Amino acid sequence: MTQINLTRPVGCPVGAGRPLPSGPREHLSSPVTRSVLTIQHRMLIAARDFLSGQGFTEFLPPIVGPVTDPGARGAKQVDVDYYGHRYKLMTSAILYKQATLTAFDKIFCIAPNVRLEPLETASTSRHLAEFHQIDVEMAGASRDEILRVAEGLVKHVVQQVTARLPGELDSLGRDTSVFADLLAEPFERRTHADAVADLHGMGHGQSPDAEIDWAGEAMLSRKASKPFFVIDYPKGCRGFYDRESHERPGFLRNFDLIAPEGYGELCSGSEREHDYATIVARMRETGENPAKYGWYLQMVREGIPGSAGFGLGLERFTRYVAGLESVWQASAYPKVPGVASP
Repeated sequence: MTQINLTRPVGCPVGAGRPLPSGPREHLSSPVTRSVLTIQHRMLIAARDFLSGQGFTEFLPPIVGPVTDPGARGAKQVDVDYYGHRYKLMTSAILYKQATLTAFDKIFCIAPNVRLEPLETASTSRHLAEFHQIDVEMAGASRDEILRVAEGLVKHVVQQVTARLPGELDSLGRDTSVFADLLAEPFERRTHADAVADLHGMGHGQSPDAEIDWAGEAMLSRKASKPFFVIDYPKGCRGFYDRESHERPGFLRNFDLIAPEGYGELCSGSEREHDYATIVARMRETGENPAKYGWYLQMVREGIPGSAGFGLGLERFTRYVAGLESVWQASAYPKVPGVASP
């Protein structure tokens, strides 16, 4: 068998993240990796316990399908030949979460995602080409209701890990006192416009019409002592499924959850659009071809419930809880953008 070396990507500056190991054996046999994966295991147990206790049903999402979330920020989809048909590897479970609400009112899944991120993301220490999300969706929910679920989930997972695995965290040098504010206080909510103004005050040229860029996320994150929500993104910067506010046209009923200490975004979510005509119009506005989404639009036409939900990046969340330098350390078989690996 040919050994594929994991090497620093071309253009990745020294110091941008911990150097990748020479191969799977070095990574998997590392005491650091064993501690990190032990923590991640406990995080998954805690997440399932919390969501099941809140009445959510776990389902298994598909890995391939005729269409997937169109994505953003330059990430590309992966095409596969599925018995002569051009199918996609899932970049997100969002369309299938909405569809599954025809069976259950409250659902979640631990969903694999594949996104060919731009090569420059290899230097952010926060991006993987293959990762997992804790995906949650709730029929009839408002943004405020799903924000409370996301906050409760994060707090429960952190509380369980710090209570049950203090030795593993200590072995990684993670000071658990940094979680005091997270566990004791509500998460702050700030609007996208306020976040942009804050970045302008720090000399960062963030566009008021775009998602907070990666550098901006890190700047806002470094100022915080606990996770916080950014809400009310402008309409043009997110997908067709994010619901536009009736009270504030031009703004979306959505959010990001940003971790403190410079770790950046952990989670994105929103109230979902479920009106057929509005979804088709939004698809066209965002440059999507409605004909590609035949099965999904047929379900929307027949009726799917209004909902709200989110996707919480498991590896990013693990990185934050464990205090890791790079997100690839939170994966047993890391896929860093631009790096060929097992």
